[in-house]
Amino acid sequence: MKEHRAVVVGAVCARGGSKGVPRKNLRSFLGKPLIAHAIECAKACPILQRIVVSTDDREIAEVARQHGAEVPFIRPAHLALDDTSKWPVFQHLVETLEGTSGERVDVLVDLDAGVPLRKPSDIDGCVNQLLSGTAEIVATAYEADRNPYFNMVELKADGFAKIVKSPEVPIVCRQAAPPVYSLSPAVYAIRRDTLWRYGHWSQARFEIYCLPRERAIDIDSKLDFRLAEFLMLHQGTNCD
Repeated sequence: MKEHRAVVVGAVCARGGSKGVPRKNLRSFLGKPLIAHAIECAKACPILQRIVVSTDDREIAEVARQHGAEVPFIRPAHLALDDTSKWPVFQHLVETLEGTSGERVDVLVDLDAGVPLRKPSDIDGCVNQLLSGTAEIVATAYEADRNPYFNMVELKADGFAKIVKSPEVPIVCRQAAPPVYSLSPAVYAIRRDTLWRYGHWSQARFEIYCLPRERAIDIDSKLDFRLAEFLMLHQGTNCD
């Protein structure tokens, strides 16, 4: 019997109404629209059988097609609001693809357009880690700049600040604190059924795939845009 090869779909979810940087996904980043960098990185990954863009914006859809992505539908407006979670967007994408192609999606790989310094090897690494183990989600992460055991505090009801995670013995140097990680939206590899088994990704069996801090820059502001362009110029192309 022929062995089943997992159907792995790369997804770039790019709505038109970004607030921090208006029209962010179409803004020129080193000479091409920001979303084009995500699509081109995905195209360099043989592990992805399809690269699909989910957007509510027809201009984004046209640019995505020009750069080689599929845009088989326009996302409904109620799934493109400021407070819309990506989870129902993923569900809609998978249901729509399966309904039109008749082929089951085994793994959905979310590639945030706002992380242009991600490499194809980051995508491959996440997907291969997912397929080779028992995790339901594998996401990119990097060692956090701040540590809740050492230099992060929260305000209590009495107005005083307290370290977020209080060990039995206070930690006096950063190196002695347990390592913690910041998640990056560069890559989220998700098993299909996980999208309907849980209401939120944090409830699933979850692993991280570490990447360097500089490849995890997430563009949410004009300053982020300038920083990411600077790093890209000094590191070369984002594709291996």
